[in-house]
Parts: sequence; structure tokens; C-alpha cells
Amino acid sequence: MTSSPTTIEVLLDGRLCRVPSGVTLAAALKLSGIETTRLSVRGDARAPLCGMGVCQECRVQVNGQRRLACQTLCTEGLTVLTHTPPPARTQP
Repeated sequence: MTSSPTTIEVLLDGRLCRVPSGVTLAAALKLSGIETTRLSVRGDARAPLCGMGVCQECRVQVNGQRRLACQTLCTEGLTVLTHTPPPARTQP
């Protein structure tokens, strides 16, 4: 008999999301539909690439501190901000 995985709640870019416990922030972001973790200096969208902390593309802010999403495990109640602006509003 297999049991369903335990889920936890984390706040991702202001949105409360339920993710499986024990996953990395990179996985939680992907599971929650957030594809971009930051913008390059030219404004290009960046996202996790290597998955082991070498490329530094998955930098996010976790509870006010800069962390690598691929190296940080999700725990209940984390507040995570990507370094991407919200989508621009269109003028009516």
C-alpha cells in the first residue's frame, strides 16, 4: 500500500501553493507554473539550468535571503520571491 505524498504550503511570488514536501524550490516553482526565476542584465528571462548550483540561474529570495532554488528544500511556510517583475498591465 502506498500513501500519497505529504504536501506543504509555500508562498511563491505572493501566491499560496501546495507542493510535495521534500522537493527543491526549483521543482516547486516549476510545479506551480513559474518558469522564470530572474531576468538577466539585458532583461532576458532566466530559469534553472544545471540543477546543482553551478550556473546560478535559479537565484531567488527566500524569507529575505538570496538562495539558489535548486539547492534549497521546501519547508512549510517559506516565502519565495523570484527576481522577475509581474506581467505588464495592458491599457484599456
